[in-house]
Amino acid sequence: MVQLQKDDYIYVLDYLPKGKSEVPSHKRKPLAQAIGITYFSLLEVTPREGKSFEPGDKVYIGEGVREKVDHIERRIKYEWLTPTAKSELSHVLLQIVLSDEPKFVEFFNTTGIISTRQHKLEILPKIGKRHRDEILEERRSKPFESFDDMTARLKNLPDPGKVIVGRIIEELKGESKYRLFVPISQDSRQGR
Repeated sequence: MVQLQKDDYIYVLDYLPKGKSEVPSHKRKPLAQAIGITYFSLLEVTPREGKSFEPGDKVYIGEGVREKVDHIERRIKYEWLTPTAKSELSHVLLQIVLSDEPKFVEFFNTTGIISTRQHKLEILPKIGKRHRDEILEERRSKPFESFDDMTARLKNLPDPGKVIVGRIIEELKGESKYRLFVPISQDSRQGR
């Protein structure tokens, strides 16, 4: 059996203090939609009694005592996000990417081919063969040190942080057969 990868922290994308409108009123309870910081798990969580959330809140959901979260309802699919959660997603993802910038710069410095015909860099949004070749040539001479270093050395390169965010969103939507950043979840309905 494959073990699900679990995030220890989430960022809240939307908080529904009265629950989802499609749930009968007698069964509604406060609920938040959130994204995991490490594995980008999309989750619905229930707050502890007397606690609430704001979009953008960073909340602990790992093992042990959880101050604000009573339990995780379930993993969800991108399509199940509320309009508010979808609109917050790119902002929160950019915050996650920028806070772990060295990890993503390392991706640009070390990533390789998918097949004999395609490189992983080419499946990033707004990165075609020309940008791929420029990145490969520049990293051979000296590894990139930051996103700023990349944009200084590579002319007309789209914002690397936003490129990564675009790719993560594509993977969350299930729009690509290749996964670079979001592991394939075994069961999106499964909670913990």
